[in-house]
Amino acid sequence: MQIEKKDIRAVSKEQLREFFVTSGDKAFRGNQVYEWLWSKGAHSFEDMTNISKETRAMLESNFVINHIKVDTIQRSEDGTIKNAVRLHDGLVVESVLIPTNTRTTACVSSQVGCSLDCSFCATARLKRMRNLEPGEIYDQVIAIDKESRLYHNHPLSNIVFMGMGEPLMNYNNMMKAIEMIISPEGLGMSPKRIMVSTSGVPKMIKKLADDDVKIKLAVSLHSAIDVIRSKIMPFSKNFPLADLRESLEYWYRKTKSKISYEYVVWKDINDNQESIDALVKFCKYVPCKVNLIEYNPIDDGEFQQASEEAINAYIKALEASGIVVKVRRSRGKDIDAACGQLANKEA
Repeated sequence: MQIEKKDIRAVSKEQLREFFVTSGDKAFRGNQVYEWLWSKGAHSFEDMTNISKETRAMLESNFVINHIKVDTIQRSEDGTIKNAVRLHDGLVVESVLIPTNTRTTACVSSQVGCSLDCSFCATARLKRMRNLEPGEIYDQVIAIDKESRLYHNHPLSNIVFMGMGEPLMNYNNMMKAIEMIISPEGLGMSPKRIMVSTSGVPKMIKKLADDDVKIKLAVSLHSAIDVIRSKIMPFSKNFPLADLRESLEYWYRKTKSKISYEYVVWKDINDNQESIDALVKFCKYVPCKVNLIEYNPIDDGEFQQASEEAINAYIKALEASGIVVKVRRSRGKDIDAACGQLANKEA
């Protein structure tokens, strides 16, 4: 019976060093391989050109590198790039490069499908098939960094976990990927340039605060009224706004980092004065800013973009209360680059 090989990127540097010592080689060989895997983004053992053929063959017989493959690339007229990313088992996720005049942002996926059931989101219609491994998350960032350099002439500047999946429901793998993204042995990116967007899992928001990684936090709020929020985000019946509020207050006490609220205004759902007043009240609990998001309809159903008048009413009320608010227009419309419906974000 053939034994399934372990993905070498699931092995720590110390474990790699120990592996080589046990195999009769020098411990520093583990350092070399680790550098190839993370800093240099090697996709195969053959890429490791400063390692002997015999050693590469030995690695090949013991491990695999389950790297991603960018199957298709779609480029929008506005510079947005959508990648269809094929995983080693044939499953596909999406990642998006979002450019502005001053930066490029990678919108990455954390799960195949999604653990949650937000009614307005196309990804939620795909039930979660599995979590992405740390290397698969990291590979998306590497691929978009290369595209940023190729098409926009500068390295990737920001990362948002706003693609497929709920990142806090794949917490350990997400954190391992972030660890390598910010490590000098990986991409060496500042954690302040990374934003994790959650639909609101209070227990995991507190854990993220306790782990003190210095990243930014965004919350897909969409309503500050429980009965409306539970209609558009049914899972939130288990996480009422009172619990979410308490976890966000905990986040701010621990991190002193403002929250970003992602908020879509839909026609005949939350485009009324009651919803506006509730959002203004919720925003006063914790220092925050609000991103009002232009919605990309996924069908002709109940979720349709609200009028400009409704958007302006939100803006007026928020600004009158001293709350920073921005309207985010959808990017990459001609390629349907809605990354978790939030592809227009920047960290």
